[in-house]
Amino acid sequence: MSGTRTHFSLLRNVSEKLFPVRTACATRQLPLLLILLLLAPPAVAQAQFNYTTNNGTITITGYTGPGGPVAIPETINGLPVTRIGDFAFDNRTNVTSVTIPNSVTSIGVAAFSYCTGLSNVTIGNGVQTIGNGAFGLCSSLSAITVDALNSFYSSVDGVLFNQNRTVLVRCPEGRVGSYTIPNSVTSIGDSAFFSCRSLTSVTIPTSVASIGGGAFFSCTSLTNATIPNSVTSIGHSAFVYCASLVSVTIPASVTSIGDSAFDGCTSLTAITVDAFNSFYSSVDEVLFNNNQTLLIRYPEGRVGSYTLPNSVAIIGYGAFRSCASLTSATIPSSVTSIGEAAFYYCSSLTSVTIPNSLTSIGNDAFSGCTSLTSVTIPSSVISIGHYAFASCSNLTSVTIPNSVTSIGEAAFYYCSSLTSVTIPNSVTSIGNEAFSGCTSVTSVTIPNSITSIGYRAFASCTSLTSVTIPSSVSIIDGYAFAFCTSLTGVYFQGNAPAFVESAVFEGANNATIYYLPGTTGWGTTFAGRPAVLWNPLVDTTDASFGVRTNRFGFTITGASNLVLVVEASTSLANPAWIPVGTNTLVFGSSYFGDPQWTNYPARFYRLRSP
Repeated sequence: MSGTRTHFSLLRNVSEKLFPVRTACATRQLPLLLILLLLAPPAVAQAQFNYTTNNGTITITGYTGPGGPVAIPETINGLPVTRIGDFAFDNRTNVTSVTIPNSVTSIGVAAFSYCTGLSNVTIGNGVQTIGNGAFGLCSSLSAITVDALNSFYSSVDGVLFNQNRTVLVRCPEGRVGSYTIPNSVTSIGDSAFFSCRSLTSVTIPTSVASIGGGAFFSCTSLTNATIPNSVTSIGHSAFVYCASLVSVTIPASVTSIGDSAFDGCTSLTAITVDAFNSFYSSVDEVLFNNNQTLLIRYPEGRVGSYTLPNSVAIIGYGAFRSCASLTSATIPSSVTSIGEAAFYYCSSLTSVTIPNSLTSIGNDAFSGCTSLTSVTIPSSVISIGHYAFASCSNLTSVTIPNSVTSIGEAAFYYCSSLTSVTIPNSVTSIGNEAFSGCTSVTSVTIPNSITSIGYRAFASCTSLTSVTIPSSVSIIDGYAFAFCTSLTGVYFQGNAPAFVESAVFEGANNATIYYLPGTTGWGTTFAGRPAVLWNPLVDTTDASFGVRTNRFGFTITGASNLVLVVEASTSLANPAWIPVGTNTLVFGSSYFGDPQWTNYPARFYRLRSP
């Protein structure tokens, strides 16, 4: 009560100076007003937070204050603050420290992510759950301290653990130098050392059985991480982007290694497996399964060429991914499958030998191999995966055999040096964006087996001048030939396709559609472009027909501005047609002359679309 009287006295003194108290009634009301003022948090403090109310509790959803040290209040408007919401303090770079009160039970996903000025966090005794990435990318964070009475979490030396310290939950990203994990720890949690870029070495005790997914993700200064013989599992992406890591030794105890465990380790030159391991092995410091039928990971820091062992049947997911110094790979005839992203962004790879034993090329298999100039796909291959050769910007030629029945979406996306494409008649559909952005392609051969042309299949093929669509095609999806700015002629061999999106030729403003006599479904326009009957005729009654000025020639008539190719052959029994001229029917006619006709005992001519 003495404390209350003191506060009252101070308030009364101030009140008498500014607003003199005149009545006893007013004096009696002041203590009640004072108590209410003392119970309520300061209005300025409340104004720094955005929040929601749910079932009588407060969730902090945002922070708008000036930064510096932040103490989250236990109550707002008399209601307890129990949760810090997802992304509540995201990117508040001016916050330097945070104190979380005992009333808070939950810290949301990425609650303090990108708080790059945050140096320390104090967690009260009420917190029961901490969301993924709650303190992610807080590059200055050096200490996380947990109240000793918390029943779910604890801290030692500024590092966050579960309550009994068997799980290392989070090492602060600002940690510098080396760190020794306590002997109580049995599990290194997911993302436990995520982006600890100043951490140079970690000593893992023999108590640890598992290393979680992304545990050392982007520990770019980590040069040494000795994995003890107690560890049985290494999670997916466990050491991704550990750019200073030179070598890794896998002990005999490990039974599971997750996908992409060592991706982005650009200095890694050796992965060595203990000879007594029953699940994994290494040959020439390359990681395999135990019997070496599956190549799991080739170290990214290796330089030069590589010949795979004859035991290998499968090149695994991301096996050579981002091996930027790999120049060539020889694949033995034992290999039947190249997995997803197997050679993804091997930017120095100039040649790869694909054996006739291969049946499939996985998604992204050679995507981003910018030095690859040519590829011969053997006749054993049945399918080419999505993005298989995407962004192979120096690929000038590719041979697709008749065995291939499926070309995946964006399979040759932005192969900007590819000049021509021949699709075999075994293929029934051209996938979405299959050849989109192939800016050097001038011609495309589409066989009669094709029934559908996918979304943006040839979009932005800016050098493509003409294309012939066979009668088998019934579906042309949206933007299939969009922004093919050099496209002048599209030649349909059958009826108008049953399903055509209106924007098929968006931006292909020079294109004219040509269709054959006797076909149906055509009008004066098609998919927004003018449609013209392709009706060239050789006028045999005209005086120009025959020999004239030492050449054989004839006049061709038809639709105005129709472009056509004249081909010649010396035999009809075994024809070998070769182009001998290209004519444009200006104002509906054009004369063709062949000065080489005297060089052959007989010569036959035919007309075709470009």
